[in-house]
Amino acid sequence: MKDNCVEAPHRVTSQGWYYVALVTAAIAISYFDRQTLPVAISAIQRNIPISDQQFSYLQTSFLLAYAALYAIGGRLLDRLGTRRGFILIMLWWSIACALHGLASGFLLLLAARFLLGLGEGGAFPAAVRVVAEWIPPERRSTAVGIINAGTAVGSVLAPPLIGFILLTLGWRVVFLFAGAAGVLWVGWWTFSYRGNQARLSANTIDVRVVAHQLTFRQIVGFRSVRTLVFAKFMSDSAWYFLLFWLPKYLYDARSFDIKQVSYYAWIPYAASGVGSLTGGYFSSSLLRRGQTLDHARKIALGLSAVFMPTVMLVPLVPVHFSILLFSVAFFCQQSWSGLIMTIPADIFPLSAVGTVSGLVGFGGAIGGAIFGVVAGYLLAHGFGYGTLFFLVGTFHIIGFLAILLFAEKIQPLRQEDLRRITG
Repeated sequence: MKDNCVEAPHRVTSQGWYYVALVTAAIAISYFDRQTLPVAISAIQRNIPISDQQFSYLQTSFLLAYAALYAIGGRLLDRLGTRRGFILIMLWWSIACALHGLASGFLLLLAARFLLGLGEGGAFPAAVRVVAEWIPPERRSTAVGIINAGTAVGSVLAPPLIGFILLTLGWRVVFLFAGAAGVLWVGWWTFSYRGNQARLSANTIDVRVVAHQLTFRQIVGFRSVRTLVFAKFMSDSAWYFLLFWLPKYLYDARSFDIKQVSYYAWIPYAASGVGSLTGGYFSSSLLRRGQTLDHARKIALGLSAVFMPTVMLVPLVPVHFSILLFSVAFFCQQSWSGLIMTIPADIFPLSAVGTVSGLVGFGGAIGGAIFGVVAGYLLAHGFGYGTLFFLVGTFHIIGFLAILLFAEKIQPLRQEDLRRITG
């Protein structure tokens, strides 16, 4: 009996990290899927004419749907549960990705992109729920950092693998291949994942009961939630521009061909994976050294934001040095992203984590959608990439200042906090 009691926590911990690895694979697939269009755009344009403005509309279509399902999907996951919710969203976005390969014109690509965003919008709220369900608070930023590194795995694989498929089988096969990978993951998840009823939250049962009573409006009423949404709005305006426009920038401004994009475009995405792991590990190490949760998160966020302005120099330097600057920006952005998506699990009990993380992601996707349209408009009206990179370099600084000035202290909600809101 004694041995069983000692071993149980170890089994739960090991199982939890296995689920973190499983979710990391899902996030890698999601980022591979969303990179299919930007990397394949040069080949697609040989069959379907697409202007810079239309390219921005394709990304905006994805991001508007992504934003809507980020908010609604988080609430849905709090109702359906993590296991069933992830099955639903992964099947949806995998089929939507495959539909890109059947498109014969711009409008069909636009519709497929919108459907892809609808599915992928629930991925990170589901991921944060897994972390809140299985991982103790002092390890959560590390866990989210690992999951966020999945974005880099998918993005690193995208340029060389998509480039190979483009050169051998054509652009339509790229989307069919990506969709099939998602369907295979669904089978893995279905047979592997089980919820953790033993430790659904680090908070008390009473806190969870009160949290279940929180309405959507009451959750939005938390100043910390509104501040996180704004900070994510600013940072992801930069991130989605860099993510979706990097290959096109290399095609248009640096005269790269498909082979060159395959050789070089993966490097910044690899740096983003290192940033995800580094930011989460650094914040966790600050906690272990005795820093408060509030200080551990804000110190790491500040260091991530302070180097983002280096991206302003990209148009002014030789192409190989610009890849290095992109890498610095991608490293810092994904360090920031993993940390800011950990905070909902730091503050709220599991019964509200999906909703809060969904709102935060909603803010980010809306920021990316708006700035994507702005980028397309500016490029179409005589402004160069230099203007865009200058704007992008300021966004994380603005978001971090908002957190410092307006966010409440980062700490788990207490019963009295929740009762005050519901009262």
